[in-house]
Amino acid sequence: MTDHLLSIEGLQVEYLGSTGTTAAVQGVSLTVERGETVALVGESGSGKSTLAHAVLGLLNGGRITAGEITFAGERIEHAARRTLQRIRGARIGLVPQDPGTSLNPVLRIGDQVAEVLRIHGRADRRTARLEAVRILEQAGLDRPELRARQYPQDLSGGQRQRVLIGIALACGPELVIADEPTSALDVTVQRRILDHLARRTAESGTAVLLITHDLAVAAERADRIAVMQNGVIVETGTAAEVLGNPQHEYTKRLIAAAPSLDHQERPRPVREHTTPLLSATGLRKSFRVARDFTVTAVDDVSLKVHRGETLAVVGESGSGKSTTARILARLAEPDSGTVTFDGQDITGLRGSGLRALRRRIQVVYQNPYVSLNPKLTIGKIVAEPLQAFGIGDRRSRRVTAGELLEQVALPPAYLDRRPAELSGGQRQRVAIARALALRPELLVLDEPVSALDVSVQAQILDLLEHLQAELDLAYLFISHDLAVVRRLADRVAVMRQGCVVETASTAELFGNPQNDYTRELLAAVPRAATPDPSLPLERTA
Repeated sequence: MTDHLLSIEGLQVEYLGSTGTTAAVQGVSLTVERGETVALVGESGSGKSTLAHAVLGLLNGGRITAGEITFAGERIEHAARRTLQRIRGARIGLVPQDPGTSLNPVLRIGDQVAEVLRIHGRADRRTARLEAVRILEQAGLDRPELRARQYPQDLSGGQRQRVLIGIALACGPELVIADEPTSALDVTVQRRILDHLARRTAESGTAVLLITHDLAVAAERADRIAVMQNGVIVETGTAAEVLGNPQHEYTKRLIAAAPSLDHQERPRPVREHTTPLLSATGLRKSFRVARDFTVTAVDDVSLKVHRGETLAVVGESGSGKSTTARILARLAEPDSGTVTFDGQDITGLRGSGLRALRRRIQVVYQNPYVSLNPKLTIGKIVAEPLQAFGIGDRRSRRVTAGELLEQVALPPAYLDRRPAELSGGQRQRVAIARALALRPELLVLDEPVSALDVSVQAQILDLLEHLQAELDLAYLFISHDLAVVRRLADRVAVMRQGCVVETASTAELFGNPQNDYTRELLAAVPRAATPDPSLPLERTA
């Protein structure tokens, strides 16, 4: 019998809800060998994360009803709490998906990294703090001594994700379960993080169970891929076998929906001769992140967006993309520079003038679950902007909310549901419907599809293209996914360290990038998830 590091046999997991029992994992069998990377792919709700949580004994409201989980020869599916505490963190590391909810907001970053070392007896208080700085540096964070003194809210989403990866690897575990570890990261940081995981695998025999909706990452990084649908593994094999010659219809649909740099951009009208709807000149913004340290987040940035156009802003985490977007949407004040909207200088707008501008510029955020009030019905959420501006009465607002749901391809019957009853893709459609309620001219889209699996991502991108054509909307599209950018954008601005280093049409930028950093970004993108089955697929190490 092969000495598997992790062996799952016939696993079944159920959740008990108000409407009865739901089977989240149904008879799943899976193995992970020492030093091996296995990618588990599938849509949201397929059971991927439930499987991972079952291994760690972290099922919240769920229970294992059948099957076995064996780790390093030890049965753990019904292990005692003390046993699981001994294994978690020390022998099995977890990289959770959402860094916003996984780090303690009142503890410094260095203390949170040091805590896992002290809990498992790997260091005392003094040496744990020194080791925490080294771990942060190893995880790819710049100025690790400074980052150790900061709090989670002082870091970007990508930086927080790197902290979680550092914590997961701190004790040198035998297995790392990485649950969408790079969905919040730009491509260059994604490559560095995955390279780091690959090096640890090669050096120490650490195995990786990689849960991801990014098929290109799975193709590039995994020894084997298991495809999960509705709690069942429908296909498994090497990356070349599964992605190069898929056998199951569901696998074929996932591959077809995956965005790729190999996809050609659609023909776009040239709008350079028109007056920009939005323009920014010489924007600067700095933040004090420590008593003696100031970071310049935006440094002399100039941009313009035309009516009906999509301008994508790309760059690494911490490059200034989101800060620039917040300034353009008048959600943050620049230290200097000007922002003009429809010919009017809006930089210093206050009071009623700023309130009127809110109707013309709306924002769609990355995480729809966080941006939607869980206590309100979908109807009230979508109608909220109408109520805030005194548009219509309760009955007419509900009618308008139903029409807006239909516009984003959701049935009006969803008006009485709450966010927790919807999938991630459905919640993002609700967020878009709410943003459209006041009939804005510009949507600021801050990573609107990065948290979605590929098939839902494709649906949202189709929706955005349709709405733009129908309503002549302008989009400021913040993204780290260059394949998505190539599909949606008319022009692309590349940011690095607070500066715009290159701006060009989508075709020009992808076909003939001029800046070395732009070329580095493009080179770091995982290639298409549809390899030629006749060719070997090599792992990136």
